[in-house]
Amino acid sequence: MPPYHRQRDLPPWRAVAAHGALPLQRSVLKTVAVGSSNSFDLVVLGGGTGGYSAAFRAAQMGLRTALVEEARIGGTCLHRGCIPTKAMLESADLYARIRDAAAFGLTVGETGVEMGVIAARRAQVVDRLTKGLMSLVKKNKVEFVAGHGVLESATTVRVALNGEDGTPGAGGERLLDATDVILATGSRVKSLPGLVPDGTRIVTSDDVLHSDTLPKSIVVVGAGAVGVEFASFYRDMGARVTLLEYLPSVVPLEDAEVGQVLERAFKRRGIDVMTNARFDPAAVTVDADGVTLTVGPEGGKPVELRAEQLLVATGRAANVEGIGLEKTRAVVERGIVQVDGRMRTAEPHLYAIGDVVGGLLLAHVAAHEGITAVETILGLEPEPIDYAKMPRATYCRPQVASIGRSEEELRRDGVPFKVGKFPWMANGKAIIGGEYDGFAKVLAHAETDRVLGVHLVGPHVTDLVAEASVGIFLEATAWELGAAVHPHPTLSEAIGEAAMAVAGRSINY
Repeated sequence: MPPYHRQRDLPPWRAVAAHGALPLQRSVLKTVAVGSSNSFDLVVLGGGTGGYSAAFRAAQMGLRTALVEEARIGGTCLHRGCIPTKAMLESADLYARIRDAAAFGLTVGETGVEMGVIAARRAQVVDRLTKGLMSLVKKNKVEFVAGHGVLESATTVRVALNGEDGTPGAGGERLLDATDVILATGSRVKSLPGLVPDGTRIVTSDDVLHSDTLPKSIVVVGAGAVGVEFASFYRDMGARVTLLEYLPSVVPLEDAEVGQVLERAFKRRGIDVMTNARFDPAAVTVDADGVTLTVGPEGGKPVELRAEQLLVATGRAANVEGIGLEKTRAVVERGIVQVDGRMRTAEPHLYAIGDVVGGLLLAHVAAHEGITAVETILGLEPEPIDYAKMPRATYCRPQVASIGRSEEELRRDGVPFKVGKFPWMANGKAIIGGEYDGFAKVLAHAETDRVLGVHLVGPHVTDLVAEASVGIFLEATAWELGAAVHPHPTLSEAIGEAAMAVAGRSINY
């Protein structure tokens, strides 16, 4: 019998509401008096995706909630990450398709890139979504406190308020008391030791998003999600791109076969990919015309690279400094706040979510962590966070998306599994669209047939992975995933075919 009984239960918040018990939950919280304007049931420190999601859910559940943010609401994702970069990639993808218009029987005149217009559109997208979030602050009756917040204790936050013109600290101070506090202070870009970004020749992703110019050549250091997205963007914009990765494969956190396919696709597009790349960051030289560095595989012959810019995409550091954690019992190890599966720190009534706790540094993961923290505060005992159930999405061309375990992880842990794979070159909609690099792969337990992982590389897979996410959440088997009818012709058929291929029953390959 499929394991559906658990999923058919009402979700925790609906179960509580259905029994009329929600008001009782607030007494369990020892709710502070609402009479004081600085007293709240919950204060959320940080207004990124995780922070505002937590604040909105808490307010929906009847908690008096304050959201503290020193910049504009939305955090890294909206202003320096997900949204602006995807707006740029959308322009790049359209430009690439226009260049291939002749293959579709279309005649297009002279084409070109206006980076200033791309940057303006990027800003318009961000501004529209920012205004939308502020309208949700009002709708949910969350108090937005603009300023820099620091913990005075586990349940007290001192805020240096922004002035009316937005100047940090110019608006005085405000001391907020709460029954519970959620830390959502996010992360920042980091570089390699000895490699100091200057914002012009050596740049980070933050610098790129403040620019309206394009280099003719660029070296991208780091082939994780950020690195491959920018490598893809710059190549589609016409730049000469070299992509360096210290590890043996690009997108090293993905299934190894995904990295192999992506590397081949990049090379066909003219991107120079170097894995096992070694260089001395302190030896990088900068002059008026560009950047020079010497790179080589370990033990191999080094080569000199020169480009107008070097983009550092080597990860992010959690913002754990200067927020008052030393005044609490919360534990910071390896640069991140330690939490349990329900986002509780070692300090009662203090929770932490998002990039500050490590895990998967993804906006949708932070949002889920925020909701889990709020439901824990309400005593609803939500299902603990399981990062294996969190989808991952990378928006290079071809796109990469995945959820669950990889082949390498299953072999490492001695889990018996079966593999079903379906190539895009056998999918009618992919052929119609003219993009058919890659595959859909389903990994299932060899004995129970339960889906353990889904790995996709190809067209629009960042949208398609949602089906796999539902399947993983419902503990579906490969048979169930394949038996669900997928309309024809669609890209979604590839997932169904890959699932059927687990048992050797793919129809179209």
